[in-house]
Amino acid sequence: MAFREYKLGARMFGLALGGSMCITLLLPAFDFAAVASTDMGLDKQFTAGHETGFSLDDPFLLGWNKPLKVTLKADPVTGQPMEAKEVYVYQKGTTFPAGVLHPRILGKGIEELSVQKGKISEAKKDAGAVFGLAKDGGVSYVENLTATKGWTTAVVMAAANAGKDEDISHAGAGKTMFVREGCWWCHTLLPEQTQDWQVFGAPPMIGDFNGESPTAFGSDRKAPDLLHVGSRNSSREWMMLHFFNPRLVQPHSIMPRFDYLWGEKDANGQKIDFDKWRTEYDQYRNGSRVTPPDVPAYSKNSEIRYLVDYMMSLK
Repeated sequence: MAFREYKLGARMFGLALGGSMCITLLLPAFDFAAVASTDMGLDKQFTAGHETGFSLDDPFLLGWNKPLKVTLKADPVTGQPMEAKEVYVYQKGTTFPAGVLHPRILGKGIEELSVQKGKISEAKKDAGAVFGLAKDGGVSYVENLTATKGWTTAVVMAAANAGKDEDISHAGAGKTMFVREGCWWCHTLLPEQTQDWQVFGAPPMIGDFNGESPTAFGSDRKAPDLLHVGSRNSSREWMMLHFFNPRLVQPHSIMPRFDYLWGEKDANGQKIDFDKWRTEYDQYRNGSRVTPPDVPAYSKNSEIRYLVDYMMSLK
């Protein structure tokens, strides 16, 4: 009989906590599973890849194991011009998103078309695959272009690298930067159904998040919502200034600097002198310099490029 009350209390606490977690985490999963993916949901899922955040595939949150989103303006096999098409390149060894691994989460109708017509079940991780979105009778589905058109990752990337660099998006790796740097501590990706509509755009639908992990809703808003920021502001130059030092574009901003995401070298391979830049910026602030110093252009494989690509993908 000793400590009977404590044992009962501990069990009741465990039951209450378990029930709370079930209501918070498990039950919403049934709602997600019952709703078909929207076009936005399919795009977000295949842009971001399998998992964003700490995992065995990316233990240090460096943007590893992520797909590339490529805009093709010519058939990569024949070279014939075609209407611009966005595809998702999963290089050899890159983990496929949940919609390929578990097609049922795509939703009724989309699952059948993606498996039967899109042949997503034929995609192999050890060979890599190229995916795209297609339509059948107004219903969007996922197409394994490697199986249906012979567009291998090597062929598509050769065509992409021969074109403009802006046609290649590292938004998947950029979402890793967004999570790692704590951007979602201040920014939400979830406009509320209030006056937010007028400022930040329409709120998302539940099908917009099928297969995305994590959703990055955010839990507190200390800064603007970013769900549609790529539509509100499509200027990469503005984004570059803002991330290097937010006070360049918002004098009273409380956002921290993210200049370290530039790495050691700029777009020309020259070493970035951060101390010199900050000294010149301080001179600009105290009035001894007329204009602020130029922000160095970032290199193509820098973490800031990944983050800006992610910002541009939020539309």
